[in-house]
Amino acid sequence: MPTTPHDAADLPQAALPNAPLPWTPACEQAEDDEAETARELVETMRGISETVARDEGHAFRSVHAKSHALLHGRLHVPQLPPELAQGVFATPGEHAAILRLSSSPGDLLEDGVSTPRGLALKILDVAGERLEPADGAATQDFLMINGPVFTAPTAKKFLQSLKLLAATTDKAPGAKKLLSAALRGLESLVEKAGGESPTLKALGGHPATHPLGEIYYTQVPLRYGPFMAKLSLAPVSPELLALHDAPVDLGAGPNALRDAVVAHFAEFGGTWELRVQLCVDLAQMPIEDASVRWPEDLSPFLPVARLVVPAQDAWNTAGTPGAEDRLAFSPWRGIEAHRPLGSIMRVRRQAYAMAAAFRRTQNGVPQDEPASP
Repeated sequence: MPTTPHDAADLPQAALPNAPLPWTPACEQAEDDEAETARELVETMRGISETVARDEGHAFRSVHAKSHALLHGRLHVPQLPPELAQGVFATPGEHAAILRLSSSPGDLLEDGVSTPRGLALKILDVAGERLEPADGAATQDFLMINGPVFTAPTAKKFLQSLKLLAATTDKAPGAKKLLSAALRGLESLVEKAGGESPTLKALGGHPATHPLGEIYYTQVPLRYGPFMAKLSLAPVSPELLALHDAPVDLGAGPNALRDAVVAHFAEFGGTWELRVQLCVDLAQMPIEDASVRWPEDLSPFLPVARLVVPAQDAWNTAGTPGAEDRLAFSPWRGIEAHRPLGSIMRVRRQAYAMAAAFRRTQNGVPQDEPASP
């Protein structure tokens, strides 16, 4: 049965235990040689794209190349208290939204290589001063991963890890599946002991669980009006909550995750809460170290909107790949009220622009920001 849309006014409201800190330029500190790091990141991501395009005869994203679903829904924003009523969430109302579910590598691996899952959210009809005034768009993108912290603390460390992954692009897919199975076993032992390893998950040891049962996080901070924050998207409807830690047989086919998502949305819809965690302490909630989990006892994630996605065809082989080509997502596509923060976010700006331009040129498909789903 389809999900019944909820009135956004019934979002639970909780008091913020500590006052949010205002953003000032002093909250950010550029790394040494950050411009060179950004240049090398562009070069590395372009190398991944060129390798995959040569192998596949088609250009895909430099990271999160493999898509599991492309969905449309509605974002419901209620009346919010002043600290939360910022940017996209400043005015009560509804926005059309597009969601893309993916896996993190830049090559098109079988799902037997189990890596972190991504969720890109594009919100339409968004007013405000643009980060890129020339884009002529009225959209806001939020890019999320199903884990609260980034695998690298800084842009330099991110570049180092990406170079290692780039060296394995299109190499030994069978060996990657065997390694992934072994790493999933190690991750299971770590989790049984009460922990988890973002590194093991990133290398292919992500548990074989359903992507619709996960909570997704921006991981790295951004402006939230005058404040600083991280965002999360959490399932709240019963049909999605039932998929938390639900197993997926990754051996059932090369696109087992896509098949699971398609099967769900063929019958059900789903509702998520979009939540914000405001920065209240720069020592414990750093802007320049994305590997630190911001403590939720200091500042909990508070709901600011509800995303309702009806039952639909989540993947259509005749139409979805073309729609994928026409869409681009970037943390730098949006409004100044949600400006990305920190070195990792800063070096992403040129890299994501390059990746989108490469796909546009190679595939000969224009990428126009949508006015409707």
